[in-house]
Amino acid sequence: MTAAPGVAAAPTRFAIVAAARAFIGTPYRHQASLADAGCDCLGLVRGVWRALYGPEPEAVPPYTPDYGEADRSEPLLTLGHRHLVPIPIAVAQPGDILAFRMRSGRVAKHCAILSTPKTMIHAQSNDCVREVSLSAAWRRLIASAFAFPGVAD
Repeated sequence: MTAAPGVAAAPTRFAIVAAARAFIGTPYRHQASLADAGCDCLGLVRGVWRALYGPEPEAVPPYTPDYGEADRSEPLLTLGHRHLVPIPIAVAQPGDILAFRMRSGRVAKHCAILSTPKTMIHAQSNDCVREVSLSAAWRRLIASAFAFPGVAD
């Protein structure tokens, strides 16, 4: 796969993780996507996208914490399928994006960037962006995995 339009070279996994780590300590702010100023989990992915590719491929419409629940739609997964590369969960590597169902039978509403085989970077409400263990409890919640387009290993 080639680099995304407007990108001089395909991003490496190292560059993706470094861009995500630049958000560590950023306070949680619903719908925000700026390092140090504030972001939510989707905002973290959006901010990393901008660092790697430039402008986002589409404007993200306003969303509430319960988005997708009423109509059982999967807006987070739909965005992933539209702009990222779906991959099997079992082959996810550092730099890939994990989407989570926070409760069984619910829509996927959380995402993180895998930073090592055993850690992830994510933004969680009432906290800041952190690099945390991808524990067994988190692993059970993974609904889907995606790669950024054109990643060079």
